[in-house]
Amino acid sequence: MYPNLYYAFKDLFGVEWTGLRFVNSFGFFVALAFISAALVLASELRRKSKLGLLHYKEAKIIVGQPATPLELILNFLLGFILGYKFGAIISNNSPTVNPTEIIFSTEGNWLIGISAGLFFAGLKWWEKNKQKLSTPEERTIRIWPHDRVGDLVIFAAVFGFLGAKLFHNLENWDELVSDPLGSLLSFSGLTFYGGLICAALAIWWYARKHGIGIWHLNDAAAPSLMLSYAVGRIGCQVAGDGDWGIINSAYLSNPEGKSLPASGAQFQSALQANNDFFVRTFGSMDKVEHLSFKGPTYLPDWMFGYAYPHNVINEGIPLTDCTGQYCAYLPIPVFPTPFYEILSCLLLFFVLWSLRKRIKIPGYIFAIYLILNGIERFLIEKIRVNTTYSIFGFHPTQAEIISFSFIVAGFVLLAYLRKRHSSSAVQKLSST
Repeated sequence: MYPNLYYAFKDLFGVEWTGLRFVNSFGFFVALAFISAALVLASELRRKSKLGLLHYKEAKIIVGQPATPLELILNFLLGFILGYKFGAIISNNSPTVNPTEIIFSTEGNWLIGISAGLFFAGLKWWEKNKQKLSTPEERTIRIWPHDRVGDLVIFAAVFGFLGAKLFHNLENWDELVSDPLGSLLSFSGLTFYGGLICAALAIWWYARKHGIGIWHLNDAAAPSLMLSYAVGRIGCQVAGDGDWGIINSAYLSNPEGKSLPASGAQFQSALQANNDFFVRTFGSMDKVEHLSFKGPTYLPDWMFGYAYPHNVINEGIPLTDCTGQYCAYLPIPVFPTPFYEILSCLLLFFVLWSLRKRIKIPGYIFAIYLILNGIERFLIEKIRVNTTYSIFGFHPTQAEIISFSFIVAGFVLLAYLRKRHSSSAVQKLSST
């Protein structure tokens, strides 16, 4: 496990660059997920524009104006905040520094903050001054949908994060009640479907405002959403953020955090030996879910039972010969569900990518995405640790409810789009 890039570079390259401690592995891969989604989305929107399926909008802008005092002030404030916090993080030599705690505290570096603020303000002044005209003029420009990908990604990031936190806190109400501020401000505890739903609503509003065809936008976004989810799950697996599966009783963990095959008697013995941990984690031994599945010998044991050593949430019991902040491992391995989702979603991305030019009905690719995404997540929930609800005798998880809804919505959308396409085809024939 690599809680942050410092540990990854130390293990992989043998270098100790302390500045990398503030780059959390999960956040790093989330950033890569947004970048990959933006690249794929821009490519698809550009292709659809060349086919005449999407159109530009004209906008009037004033060019040649110098930087306004407000622009300079805003850029100074942005640079100051980034420098103030970033400076505090990189100047902190503590081996157990928590970047999140520094970000949400008053701690900072005034010198680096003011220097960064002046640099940002100066950069804005230089940029505007370079384009300054003796007489500013109004020009009309064309803005294509692929030119707005940056705005779309920002909307998705902001509202996705808010939605992920909202749905996670609704799913874990006890945590929110016991520590409201910590639950709301923590970067851990994010629910994918909450982020997806809220981001989708925000992007729908943005698309309507700027006249972007919603069905073509949805189709262009479908492969990018599947790819970004797979990349984001790499962060979950690498960091060990607690988003893992139930116990695989066919394996045990050794004191170094490695997984080894075990018998049923050995599993029961390990369960009782770590009674305190499991009661603390699950509330009682009766709530400890497990499934026994031993993988084929030609594949690594960790693919079927992983102890998540050095996990970022410090879940488990102490590792042997380990000192510092991240020294815990799970006493009994669990199914590494993020790893399974990485593989399945990469495969589903290539499926959607191969279909995008073959299917001509607008919205069809997105409907297929809903079905595939729903099936993938519904199945993985069967071996994931998650909070359940009690509904008419059933005990589904939040993700099972939403994923099932996605499957139903996808099939309903397919039927609706097919019917609408058939009706429009009949109307064209009758008009000719």
